[in-house]
Amino acid sequence: MSNNNELEEIIKKQIRLEGPLSVASYMGLCLTHSKFGYYKNCDVLGSSGDFITAPEISQMFGEFIGLFIAQSWLDLGSPKAFDLVELGPGRGTLLSDAFRVLEKVDGLINAMSLNLLETGSEFKELQKEKLGKYNPIWVNDIEEISENNRPLIIIANEFFDALPIKQFQKQNGNWYERAIGLTSDKLSFGLAPNIIPKDALPQNIVNAPDNSVWEVSFASLILMEKIASLVAARRGTFLAIDYGYNKTQTGETFQAIKNHEYADPLNNPGKADLTAHVDFEALQKSALKAGANVFKLKTQGEFLSLLGMKERSEQLASANPKQADEIKAATNRLISKEEMGELFKVLCVSSKDFTPFPFGNT
Repeated sequence: MSNNNELEEIIKKQIRLEGPLSVASYMGLCLTHSKFGYYKNCDVLGSSGDFITAPEISQMFGEFIGLFIAQSWLDLGSPKAFDLVELGPGRGTLLSDAFRVLEKVDGLINAMSLNLLETGSEFKELQKEKLGKYNPIWVNDIEEISENNRPLIIIANEFFDALPIKQFQKQNGNWYERAIGLTSDKLSFGLAPNIIPKDALPQNIVNAPDNSVWEVSFASLILMEKIASLVAARRGTFLAIDYGYNKTQTGETFQAIKNHEYADPLNNPGKADLTAHVDFEALQKSALKAGANVFKLKTQGEFLSLLGMKERSEQLASANPKQADEIKAATNRLISKEEMGELFKVLCVSSKDFTPFPFGNT
């Protein structure tokens, strides 16, 4: 471990004073600490950073999100005033690409109020550069946009995977919360002493074999319920794209990414991206609980193909023969089962009166 990591020393001091941290608390400190958190550095995205998201792979990704937004607005009856919200906009790349489509739809821009849920001041400056002409409003919590009854369209790309998770592990027939403490002054995993009641666990998890790990993001479930409640009450839709699994299951997915490679999540806190796979079934249950329509999950490949990415890619390659190979490679990376197309899922919820395209079956 680095001997010059100030956040590491803060975490160790907290453990010495208060005892082991939950994985969720550790994740929160590493990613969002006010001074040393990972997201204080806005250079983490892109080929020169630690990871690349879909908008950085191809401008087509953002353009097809723009198509989804435009069609949703039209299908909602082209309301004269509505809220467009993005959760965690990063550099603003996705929306800046989406607006190339949205600006072609008569009346949409004038009807829109743009809201960006962003807590990092450095990212806000980048977003201001790309999206400033649309007069964005920055919010720290989804509830800050709940003061009106305008319809709303909310999008989130690779947002839920970075929300803190708790981990639970089965040992000798019982479940315990996994915690992070100190062994010889080094951060290490261990188990909290209290047995977790079996009725607190999902039914299909309880009887998993010893050493199984179950992850749950209570922050994600709470946020999903808030969003779904807003959507159900005000009319509109929420689209979330992230990597994860269809059904609640065991499996350790807590990971660190540094320089496009996997790293030890306990090494050099605040210097690597920490994420976990999203439990989409749990999110869907939260949305249903809030009274929203929940549609059948699609893979990213299915979603983008239904919107016409393959055809658009062929058109672009034909019109730009010098970039044809690059365009085809980017398309393949976004929709191929072997790349992002299968691992990444697309969750859509809506108000009861509205079925966004291309989601047809609840």
